Amino acid sequence: MSPVVVLVVDDHESFRRAAASVVEATTGFVLAGAVATGEESLAAVEALKPDLILMDINLPGMDGVEATRRLRASARPPAVVLLSTYDEGELGAQARECGAIAYIAKSTFGTERLAAVWTLAAQA
Repeated sequence: MSPVVVLVVDDHESFRRAAASVVEATTGFVLAGAVATGEESLAAVEALKPDLILMDINLPGMDGVEATRRLRASARPPAVVLLSTYDEGELGAQARECGAIAYIAKSTFGTERLAAVWTLAAQA
């Protein structure tokens, strides 16, 4: 089975590095790249063809919700997981409305959550 190719989108370099470390530490996942804005994510998806995007909601310019809507409308849409500092109950519905497979609070993001959310996406 080929690895799950992941793109990280977050405007904070420290979280991009942390998320990249989680991806690299999770069996079966490989990091394709990391970008800082929603606009950059659109171009990166074209170039890198990731299977999964870890997308921050609060981005400068185009936010993660709008970027997710645009990505999900493409011919071969990647799965998108939205991330932010907010409680999961507050944003779960918003995540589904824009086409994301899940919302995960950054404080709970780790290897087990990453693997679990991908399993959920694969079953959908």
